[in-house]
Amino acid sequence: MTDPFSHTIKVEDNDHPHEECAIFGIWNASDAATLTTLGLHALQHRGQEATGIVCFDPKAQQFHAHHGFGLVGDVFSNTHTMATLKGTCAIGHNRYATSGASLLHNLQPIFAEFIFGGLAIAHNGNLTNAQMLRRELIQRGCLFQSTMDTEVFVHLIAISPYTTVEEKLIDALKRVMGAYSLVILSQDTLIGARDPFGIRPLVLGRLPAKQGHDSWVLSSETCGLDIIGAEFVRDIEPGEIIFIEKNDLRSVHPFTTKTPRFCVFEYIYFARPDTFLEGLSVYNVRKEIGRELAKESPIDADMVVPVPDSGVPAAIGYAEASNLPFELGIIRNHYIGRTFIEPSDHIRHLGVKMKHSPNRAVLEGKRVILVDDSIVRGTTSRKIVDMVRLAGAKEVHLRISSPPTEYSCFYGIDTPERNKLLAVQHDLKAMAKIIGVESLAFISHKGLEHAIQNSCKDSKYTTYCDACFTGHYPISLIDYNNIHKENQYG
Repeated sequence: MTDPFSHTIKVEDNDHPHEECAIFGIWNASDAATLTTLGLHALQHRGQEATGIVCFDPKAQQFHAHHGFGLVGDVFSNTHTMATLKGTCAIGHNRYATSGASLLHNLQPIFAEFIFGGLAIAHNGNLTNAQMLRRELIQRGCLFQSTMDTEVFVHLIAISPYTTVEEKLIDALKRVMGAYSLVILSQDTLIGARDPFGIRPLVLGRLPAKQGHDSWVLSSETCGLDIIGAEFVRDIEPGEIIFIEKNDLRSVHPFTTKTPRFCVFEYIYFARPDTFLEGLSVYNVRKEIGRELAKESPIDADMVVPVPDSGVPAAIGYAEASNLPFELGIIRNHYIGRTFIEPSDHIRHLGVKMKHSPNRAVLEGKRVILVDDSIVRGTTSRKIVDMVRLAGAKEVHLRISSPPTEYSCFYGIDTPERNKLLAVQHDLKAMAKIIGVESLAFISHKGLEHAIQNSCKDSKYTTYCDACFTGHYPISLIDYNNIHKENQYG
């Protein structure tokens, strides 16, 4: 969805990896745009920079679109805007915010007119051969209007020698490499697709019809179904393309079968806790991770305190397993606007205090176990620990519900270059000293595996993409390798 090698971090929250975006689609609903807006609201955590909707009105045989920078509630709050989004089917997209340039032509869903008619595409993920394909397409005369890898799909579909939309799409997808979940809308079909490894999530839901036929829904997470009252049907399978047209739902599997490698960080951090993905409750997985972490790295303390919000379920599990009180020693401020995304240095240093406030009545004089989901560069962790100490904590011990992040992600998650990761630069003892804690521990790879297995023994998949921890990349990094060759040999 973006330049795959532009690893940038939000300045006010640079201690966590960040998801790139969310996608949503609905078919056969009289209020399709409104329902899509609600779905995007539920998926807001996956992207806060910009949002967009494209819908199709079968009566007028016309597509309508609206995109804008900001949160869903800001972009789609105008009644006039919503009135223009007429149609019975729609797709939507939330874009993740980076500190780089924000350009209107980089917003999704992206729309193009083809010989067969209009087509809109929304993409979650990252292609690892996008730059190579882009160069080839430009040499063939294709004119790119954005810097998104999503636009590669458009041009590959346009130049495909096949006849039908289905054939053209399959031909295009067989040329790309990387992680992707897609929702695509033509005038007569809603399409959902996942890459053969199933790295990024996509689920199918259904709204039972009051009259006539059911409405079908596609969403990055099940929480996007819940908000509109749709029932969960199933996950779109790795390598599956699903076509929803008229009253039919049709599925094809055109790719060579791969061992699924769903992104394990969806369970640790990205997905909303009330979501179910690949047969597992995200909330239950995070609690189990906390329990495993307590077994692996116990410490004598007075209480367990989560770093909100993502650290809460793991902290509950840790507290239960260690028989310690769970306390809200840090209070999260949920009403921070976008004003401070690119502030002065002085304001940037105050960013953590704007987002988190210490609960002195709970912390003062206590030995505290802080539970968080990850450490990337360590800057935010250090500020939170300082804040807890200033509130009077006697000891601070940090427990992390993921293994150390030692590698960059190239599959749709925004992480720094590898040499900027704290776990690459320092060993555990040095990291604890830098962050300023009495002790630091991460869950082990085996402990993470046990937690997932304990959450649901009937889970469909037992293998995950954990490249950010292990460096075992399941999909070739074509563009990355080419860039390094160019740098090496000039």
